[in-house]
Amino acid sequence: MKGLSGKVALVAGATRGAGRGIAVELGAAGATVYITGRTTRSRRSEYNRPETIEETAELVTQAGGHGIAVQTDHLDPGQVRVLTDRIESEQGRLDILVNDIWGGENLVQWNVPLWEHSLEGGLRMLRLAIDTHLITSHYALPLLIRSKNGLVIEVTDGTAEYNDSNYRLSMFYDLAKTSVIRIARSLAQELAPHGCTAVAVTPGWMRSELMLDHFGVKEENWTDALAKEPHFVISETPRFVGRAVAALAKDPSVHRWNGRSVSSGQLAQEYDFCDLDGSKPDCWRYIVEVQQAGKPADPSGYR
Repeated sequence: MKGLSGKVALVAGATRGAGRGIAVELGAAGATVYITGRTTRSRRSEYNRPETIEETAELVTQAGGHGIAVQTDHLDPGQVRVLTDRIESEQGRLDILVNDIWGGENLVQWNVPLWEHSLEGGLRMLRLAIDTHLITSHYALPLLIRSKNGLVIEVTDGTAEYNDSNYRLSMFYDLAKTSVIRIARSLAQELAPHGCTAVAVTPGWMRSELMLDHFGVKEENWTDALAKEPHFVISETPRFVGRAVAALAKDPSVHRWNGRSVSSGQLAQEYDFCDLDGSKPDCWRYIVEVQQAGKPADPSGYR
């Protein structure tokens, strides 16, 4: 059902991964979706990956929405201002803002203490993970608050409950992902008087393009990766978190989630949606109760 027909969304950082999955599912619900990122068919970012914002826009349109690709570096305030001015000029409204900008995978040094970690790489990671979200919200929120029930989604890694109890194996990564949760909580306070909502949303162990490449598999044969990492059995597609965000966007009572931190698995239970294979992976509960508990990989009761 086209529950978001007539709605306008900006998915910032939608070249691949969660951003792409979210954009496609918002499109499937009928939304007009602006897709931003740095990689286009004519120019690649520092990632040097093949995925492009044009591809994402085409997938959104194929799903039933209207995808519009706009190359944007979200660390550049001028480019973000031009982007939001364009949305206002072309649409006159913004109903949904998804801050999914990241770009720090190649900068993380896992299990390396602060004093040995690349300072340059760590500080850039924080800029990519935090400054981009703040810059984008600064320019996009004046347009969003004109729409009653406007929704901001801050995409992160890990729920507040999990991240508060676990060190994420890198000082800079830990700060990056917990800070995004705090951004959502703070925005919730600032947006509430305007009838708008901010929620931090995390996918589980996601079968992104980068993760599939890491294991040397494709989506079609992803289970082959279980030979290397049995707990990958709890993984999910990027469309799963996309369906979580679409469910929030379609909920007329979404304000009940204001300021909260939730996972795709939790929202699947609440809104009764499934991943592409019909399952409902509850990754963060699995990680604590099975993987960290030292039990053999077994998704029974978690999918």
